[in-house]
Amino acid sequence: MNRTQELQKKREQFVSQSISNGNKSIAAHAKGATITDPEGNEVIDFGGAIGVLNVGHSHSKVTEAVKNQVEKFLHPGFNCIMYESYIELAEKLCGLTPGDFDKKAAFFNSGAEGVENAVKMARKYTGRSAIVSFKGGFHGRTNLTMSMTSKVKPYKNGFGPFASDIYHAPYPNVYRRHPSLTEQEYTEMIIEDFHKFFIETVAPENVACVVIEPVQGEAGFLIPPKSFMNAVAKFCKENGIVFIADEIQTGFGRTGKLFASEHFGIEPDLMVVSKSLSAGLPLSGVVGKSEILDSAATGEIGGTFAGNPVACAAGLAVLDVIEEEDLCNKAEKIGQSLEDVLKTYQEHYSFIGEIRRLGAMVAVEIVKDDEKNTPDKEIKSKITNYANENGLVLLSAGVFDNVIRFLIPLVITNEELEKGLEVLEKAFKNVESVYSQ
Repeated sequence: MNRTQELQKKREQFVSQSISNGNKSIAAHAKGATITDPEGNEVIDFGGAIGVLNVGHSHSKVTEAVKNQVEKFLHPGFNCIMYESYIELAEKLCGLTPGDFDKKAAFFNSGAEGVENAVKMARKYTGRSAIVSFKGGFHGRTNLTMSMTSKVKPYKNGFGPFASDIYHAPYPNVYRRHPSLTEQEYTEMIIEDFHKFFIETVAPENVACVVIEPVQGEAGFLIPPKSFMNAVAKFCKENGIVFIADEIQTGFGRTGKLFASEHFGIEPDLMVVSKSLSAGLPLSGVVGKSEILDSAATGEIGGTFAGNPVACAAGLAVLDVIEEEDLCNKAEKIGQSLEDVLKTYQEHYSFIGEIRRLGAMVAVEIVKDDEKNTPDKEIKSKITNYANENGLVLLSAGVFDNVIRFLIPLVITNEELEKGLEVLEKAFKNVESVYSQ
């Protein structure tokens, strides 16, 4: 029995089965977009820890910053005594996020915790209680953020009761619109439905905040029309509702801009960031209008490990890497290369539906060979399972769990990309042979 097999056996014995493992390999070392197991076998990473690794595994600038900070101190607790990395990172993010207004920032541990605190700030600022999120949205696994999340399985099933005063508004899925509607007609209909929602479901004067993903992640990388995003932002402004952008998965160069909100020309009142902010260390942040960040009294917001100095040091290094290596432009090139490959597959495989992307945030629908583009979870699973069993980390998503999503590290080399695409092509060919029988 080798080390990988030994650890796999221990995992089955000692780790909760509720924790998923899409790829059964064991990571011993990782660099860039390559993971090496204990036996020296290499796995190409097209998942990036679900969007955490825009600057790749173990970037030298990040690891150096972490080592330097570890030698100074690990965690004196910002609520006990201040330290430089927290303050410097707050300043940096206030300067980089959209919006020409006075900003402040606060740091936490996870994306879900960031969302919760953004909601707390919005409630405190407005004196209102209701929260509006969107159908298809995902915001976390805590009770509040799970309640805000729309997808039932696997995130909500059997975990109730849920938090109250949360409402799910309509969000456009252009690909699955009725065939009688043009894209413009469909978008206008969804905007109208969004306005009716505040008549039929919840009154705007009771709503503290609207929380939206500029690109829905778990729903399968659904990219809304710009007119919809602008209509939501305008409605919030007109009704005194705090507009919160959840950029946890879309931030830090993933979409070809530093933040996805920039594609739509919107300036959120608050932005929640995490994942690729700190290249693998637990860190999230809420950045936005000073008056909202300051609405809670001293001590009302915080947490024991919130804004850990090692994670903040990593965050500062990440921002340097994104700028120095021009990762926003590289994201667009990676995304275009992947789109080109997927389009060649689309010409050959009848089970490939829509290909969606914004920068290097890329997804492809796997569907049945029918006029309705019926979601095909089984074929999707065959593709991802083959990839994960043959040296490629490949993730899925979608309300119907039929979407393959790509979150390739933006520092990936051409050689790593080609190796990954070779496995991906074999995965599709393998499924074709089964599908055509």
